Amino acid sequence: MNFNEIIELISNNESLTLELKKSTGELKDAMHSACAFLNSEGGMLIFGVTPKSLRIVGQEVSDNTKQEIANALSNIEPAVDVRIEYISIPDNLKNKIIVLRFEPFAWGKRPYTYNGRPYYRIESTTKVMPREMFEERLKAAKPNFYSWERQKAEGVNLTDLNENRLRGAIRLGVERGRMLETTLTENIEIILDKLHLLTDGAPNNAAAALFTTNINEYPQFKLRMARFVGTNKNEFIDNVRVEGNIFDLLDAGMSFFFKHLSQNGKIVGFERKEQLEIPAEALREALINAICHRQYEKYNLTIGISIYDDRVEIENPGEFPKQLTIKTIREPHLSYPYNPIIAEVLFKTTFLENWGSGIGRIIEKCKECNLPEPEWNINGGFVIVTFRRPITVSPINEPINEPINEPINEPINKRQKMIIELMRSEPHITRQLLSQRLEVSLATIKRDIQILNSKQIVRYVGDKKNGYWKIIKN
Repeated sequence: MNFNEIIELISNNESLTLELKKSTGELKDAMHSACAFLNSEGGMLIFGVTPKSLRIVGQEVSDNTKQEIANALSNIEPAVDVRIEYISIPDNLKNKIIVLRFEPFAWGKRPYTYNGRPYYRIESTTKVMPREMFEERLKAAKPNFYSWERQKAEGVNLTDLNENRLRGAIRLGVERGRMLETTLTENIEIILDKLHLLTDGAPNNAAAALFTTNINEYPQFKLRMARFVGTNKNEFIDNVRVEGNIFDLLDAGMSFFFKHLSQNGKIVGFERKEQLEIPAEALREALINAICHRQYEKYNLTIGISIYDDRVEIENPGEFPKQLTIKTIREPHLSYPYNPIIAEVLFKTTFLENWGSGIGRIIEKCKECNLPEPEWNINGGFVIVTFRRPITVSPINEPINEPINEPINEPINKRQKMIIELMRSEPHITRQLLSQRLEVSLATIKRDIQILNSKQIVRYVGDKKNGYWKIIKN
């Protein structure tokens, strides 16, 4: 860089990537900006130019000056290699302009600090980096070390994990060829260890999120659900809060959809099939994504489902991966799971399909039903997906508990579809528990299962104690 290039560079004054200092007498303050450049878009620090007036004054540069700069830079961690130039001033050869160049921050690197404090750049201003931003970058740099998932679960031990739920999920993975059949008979600790759900021999937060029955230490393990009147939140007819592990929340969310969304008939071949006005597969995929990819360390925030007359919204605390935008999220893309351990377990147990393909499947299912593509937005620290409902909306008080005396050859109803969903997510679920979950009599559940069995949709495999429900066809 030469003197004329300096004149052109400073002509627009300080900016996101340029800071001017009169001399190295301001070295300490300048290092705050140096650290900020390294944590932002990179930039140049120039000594020998008066800010605002932009007068080039330069300064004498001795060995002592160079040593002071080197010492100041040594207080930046991690260590940084800085290119330093000394530019001569044509009409004042005794003084020089000092230029320090800093590379932009690369995502996945550890954030820089000066004297133990991180800084970043906003326009032409240097600020202390917010703790949340700093911790996010630390996690990206060392995901295994800083990950919420890998931290030991507080107040949760092995006996607090729902073993039936775990083994039911494992069975699904084995049936789909994603897990070895020998896993079915392995000790619970061996299974958890293979799935990276233990830290130093104890359940970690990922294990708790997936399988715990003890949520006392986890206020974020909740799901808010509401059915509103009209298109705003002024009035609601149903407002529910459910707490539990990932599978509990998934079951509760799907139950809420089946309770408040209407069913439409569709002729497939020579058979009439009933389906939700918004495809259950699309809603389920979106809900799983929300539960899987939320930021669990934000313990005071919860996932929400809102049903209005014109739309359905699912919101989760978080943001899109840095590599994706609202536009590119719709296109084929690689997977960047925020909680990779949880995502891997859900994939192996078939609750997630191929990583990075979920949004494409959601869009495809909506298109198949001639519905608009869902919309994804970020608002107030939440990722929100919005499904548009068909113009014709059923009455808001349509019951899930249809009459129990419908003929066996009729299409399956909402309650029976919900039974299938519960059996899919919890293969070992009992008839008594189905009765409690759906708030109907045991006789009704037995009759529904008889109908599903006669239609060759579900089958019970094994003995009464160790058997499980198998979904034969959707």
